[in-house]
Parts: sequence; structure tokens; C-alpha cells
Amino acid sequence: MPLKTREEYIESLRGLKQKVYLFGELIENPVDHPIIRPSLNSIAMTYKLAENPEYEEIMTTKSHLTGNKINRFCNIHQSTKDLINKVKMQRLCGQKTASCFQRCVGMDAFNAVYSTSFETDLAYKTDYHERFKKYMIYVQDNDLVVDGAMTDPKGDRSLAPSKQEDLDLYLRVVERRKDGVIVRGAKAHQTGMVNSHEILVMPTVSMGPDDKDFAISFSVPTDTEGIISIYGRQSCDTRKLEKDIDIDVGNFNFGGHETLTIFNDVFVPNERIFLNGEVEFAGMLVERFAGYHRQSYGGCKVGVGDVLIGASALAAEYNGVSKASHIKDKIIEMIHLNETLYSCGIACSSEGEKTKSGNYQIDLLLANVCKQNITRFPYEISRLAEDIAGGIMVTMPSEKDFRDPNIGPYIEKYLKGVGKVKTENRMRILRLIENMTLGSAAVGYRTESMHGAGSPQAQRIMIGRQSNLKEKKKLAMNIARIEE
Repeated sequence: MPLKTREEYIESLRGLKQKVYLFGELIENPVDHPIIRPSLNSIAMTYKLAENPEYEEIMTTKSHLTGNKINRFCNIHQSTKDLINKVKMQRLCGQKTASCFQRCVGMDAFNAVYSTSFETDLAYKTDYHERFKKYMIYVQDNDLVVDGAMTDPKGDRSLAPSKQEDLDLYLRVVERRKDGVIVRGAKAHQTGMVNSHEILVMPTVSMGPDDKDFAISFSVPTDTEGIISIYGRQSCDTRKLEKDIDIDVGNFNFGGHETLTIFNDVFVPNERIFLNGEVEFAGMLVERFAGYHRQSYGGCKVGVGDVLIGASALAAEYNGVSKASHIKDKIIEMIHLNETLYSCGIACSSEGEKTKSGNYQIDLLLANVCKQNITRFPYEISRLAEDIAGGIMVTMPSEKDFRDPNIGPYIEKYLKGVGKVKTENRMRILRLIENMTLGSAAVGYRTESMHGAGSPQAQRIMIGRQSNLKEKKKLAMNIARIEE
């Protein structure tokens, strides 16, 4: 089948019957809901860009499974060039949406499950890898959006999954049948779940012998019986519900979302199971997925950062301070930090290596360094953006006041910046900066930079494991002529 168009993607969601709750109500039509629709538009952009000949090399590639042209978000990486183009694609999508475009988690899950299922088969003579290849052909041929699901609620973090007081706090198998399994539990922070056709589940931690029921990886359609998604609350989200609103939303057309997704005794057929009780491979799957996803942040957050830097430069112009040396220096610092993040994403991709299954994996050490920097630099970029924008960003009257015939002229007069710039345009750029640093877009930029793809400590643990400190000691001993 050919690549889906933007319009075909949107229409394909209308055929789904997901159970989605928002503000205590079951949403009958998520596609056109004013709070949800901007996040859908962000994914739709990944389809629109793939249609554009200008971006063909970055947005599309050839499937190694079928030879067909596919969207790169459905790709199994076959080279370091693929890994590099992934990062470039993510930066482009961030530039075009200034938000989370939600397909990265599924793409990273594809590649982690692909190699892990292969190595599980080598050890256990199972057929998980063949199952997964058939699944990937289905995903590629239908150009699907797949929600990658790793994070469990976890309950008491000091206890293993099998030792929890409530075993459902880690998604688990509760019944095994000849034709499949029944699973129960939940997955938290599910990016783009409502806009996805499928959900690909993975374990969330390394596991021991007693955790076999929790070592499960599978995929099912997002509207499978027993799945319920509860839409996550975001700062300033109800602005999207206000009548005739535009300026105050900040990023009017695009956004992201997360859900708490519940599995109430969901049936999974055997052909959709890719790991089932092989606990020693749960850790491998987690580590590989985390590496891929930490690489992703060197692209997506950089693209969003490009927009924030541009907005800050415009705010400086509109305020009449763009020529001030300290403003120039702050914008240069924002660019320096942003390009450093991009360099990390490119570096861990360039140093990637082939796995036993044949697909390519990033350099895990550099991927974790990339994400560790992501937990810091976007916060500084946001701080500088807020500094340049000025206090009016958070004290500005509402758009309704601006449109009011009685008091609007006062706002028009007293919020004027540089003479040649419309007051409305100054308000628009300030609201965009507010949205990206404090509002709903901050969920996909600043806050997610801290916790997405694992906490800062998780990356530091992996940096410690991957850094080969023993070899570094030997280097020092050789130079110092120390013999043991």
C-alpha cells in the first residue's frame, strides 16, 4: 500500500472505537475535540512532510522487509545513516510543530523489540522474531501510528514487580491460554495514545526469576476491548475550549498529549506476543529501548528549541532590544546549547553498530550523555527565553480584553513595542513563548526533557555502566608508568 496522506491518517482514526476519558467524561469523538485535536495535527504533520518531495530522503526510506517505500517512523534502522536521518527527521518535525509529534516512542520500540526478539529466539528457540517481522510488515504496509508503552505505575519502587502489594501496578499476565494470554495493569505517560492505531507494550524494568508474569511484550489495536485511556491534564489546556480563542493558546494548531492507559483483562493472541516470561531479556529490551529513545531527544527537542530561539529573537526585536549586547549574547548561548544537544544526537548515531539481528543500534554511552544534557539545557534555554520576553509574558491581559471595543484600545496603546510592529503580533509571540516554557507545550519540551526516556539518575547509571572506567585507569597507569 502507498504511504498515507495527512487526510487519510485523520480519517483512519475516525474508524477507531477507543475508550477515552477527559475531565470525567467519555469522549465520543476524540478526532475533533478541541483539546485533543492539536496533538492529532502534530502527528498528521509527519504524514504531510512525507508527501513533500523536498523532505523525501529524510521522511521516507525503503523497507528492508518488503522493499516498499515507507515512512521513516516505521523503519527498522539498517545503517548509521538511518540513525542519523532519524535525528534529522525529528528535528524537522519539531521545527514544523513546536511540540511533541508522538511517533518517536513507537519507532524506538520497533527497533528495540526487533533485536531483542531475535536474541531471545537464539536462546530459547522461540519464534518471536518472525512474529514481529510479520507485525512490522503490517505496520509499514498500512503506515500506522504505534504507541510505544513501557512505563508502569511501579507502586513501591523499592520492590520488584512480583513483590508489590498490588500486583497490577506492573502490567502482567493473569491467565495463559492455548491461543494467547490475558493481561492486566496499566501504562503511564502514554504519549500519543489517543492518536495511535496500535499499542506496543514492553516491560519497564529488569526482572528476576519470580517476575515471569511481568516479562511480557505484545501489541494490540488501541481500541481492543478492555483498554481505557484517561487523558492527562496540561497547564492552560482549557484555553483551547474558550470561544473565539486564538492568541492566548500560543501554539494554536499543534500540541502533544499523554494518557494513563488501563488494561482490564485484555486478550492478546499468540501471534502478537514478542516476549513471554523470558525474564533475562526484559532488561535487554528496556536498555535498548531507552538508548534509542534517549537518542531521539537529540532531534525532537532541538527542533522545538529552534522555534523557541526564533520566538525569543522576535520578542527582542518587538521589544526594541535586539541590538543590546547582552540580548545577543543570550540568544547565542541558546543556539550554543541547542546545537550541543543536536551534536550529541548525531554523535551517538554516527557511532552506532549492527546488532545480531542486523538492525543498527546507537552508541549507548553517547545516547545517555545526550539525554543527560537534555535534562539540563532546555531548562536554561527556557530561562533565557523568559528573560528576553520580559515580565509582560505572564501579566498580559487576555485576548478577550484585547478584542473588547471598550478596553481593547488601551491594550493596543499600552502594550505597543517597536512602532512598526503590530501590538497583536507582539502579543502572539509572547503567548507562544509562554506556551512553550510554561503552558501545555512545556509538557513536551521543558518538563518532558527531565523525565522522558527515564529520569536523570537512570541516565547516570547507564553512563557509569558504559564508560569503561577500568580501561581509563589503565591509560593513566601507562602514562604514569605504574606497574601492578
